[in-house]
Amino acid sequence: MAKNIWVFCEQRDGEIQSVALELLGVARALAQTTNEKVCAMLLGHNVLDKANELVAYGADVVYVVDDERLAQFVTEPYAQAAFSVIKKYEPNVLLIGATSIGRDLAPRLSARLHTGLTADCTKLDIDQSGKLFMTRPAFGGNLYATITCPNHRPQMSTVRPGVMKKLSPDTCKNGEIVVEYVQWDDDKFKVKVLKEIKESKCDTDIEKAKLLVAVGRGVKDVEPARELACALKGALASSRALVDAGVTSQHTQVGQTGKTVRPEAYIAFGISGAIQHIAGMEESEFIVAVNTDKNAPIFKIANLGIVSDASQVIKEMNKIL
Repeated sequence: MAKNIWVFCEQRDGEIQSVALELLGVARALAQTTNEKVCAMLLGHNVLDKANELVAYGADVVYVVDDERLAQFVTEPYAQAAFSVIKKYEPNVLLIGATSIGRDLAPRLSARLHTGLTADCTKLDIDQSGKLFMTRPAFGGNLYATITCPNHRPQMSTVRPGVMKKLSPDTCKNGEIVVEYVQWDDDKFKVKVLKEIKESKCDTDIEKAKLLVAVGRGVKDVEPARELACALKGALASSRALVDAGVTSQHTQVGQTGKTVRPEAYIAFGISGAIQHIAGMEESEFIVAVNTDKNAPIFKIANLGIVSDASQVIKEMNKIL
């Protein structure tokens, strides 16, 4: 019988990714309803020492596959390792971060496990029987659909980074660490990484920044906004409209098709507040909106609203700072 809430804990270069810790937090909340264990699955090479970090963030059991074949993410070795461990223990729920790695791995696992997969969830609930209710945007973000998987296990969901809140680490928490070994089918390894080239980004990662200066179609010149973000020790973010226009880069995009963020402060300049954008930033602790349209939807969720020309407000703020 399928049991326990599992989280695939993504690591890159031996560093646990924030989305894994966020998923352990929501898994902990789900497990309180079902009275099950929270289990973390950690795949990689020379990553065994990271297992205690996962325990501190909520895992009761950490299953580790530590093998040189998993030193870099390649789909087939990771899929084989994950499938091997999941088939052995038969979890009730499997949560995976909706990152480039998670979006590659999750559908391949669901196909091998003959189960469903709900992608890009923004909310997860569970009843006492263990049925998972997975909510995600649908029809271009114009409504939300809640999906269940009643007949197959595990119930699988991917969740975008920044949607869930991670718990504070408890270094006194005890957990079990189990090392697993995989019977590899090397004949299926058709792809090999020859070289890895890492792009250097000059901008701060918007998912990690505590303050975001976000610009939309109402801002004609982005550079003053970038200066303002720098002065406030924050990062520049943008709406999809500016990314599509080639004004800002993809890694600055907030929204349903961009990144989900929850900074301490989100200052939106010239952003009307379409539901697709709001879905990516509505969990921000304090929202300031500047727009010439007093009826702009973003004012409905803003803590502070300013009806004014966004570019002019940016100019005045830069003067003051």
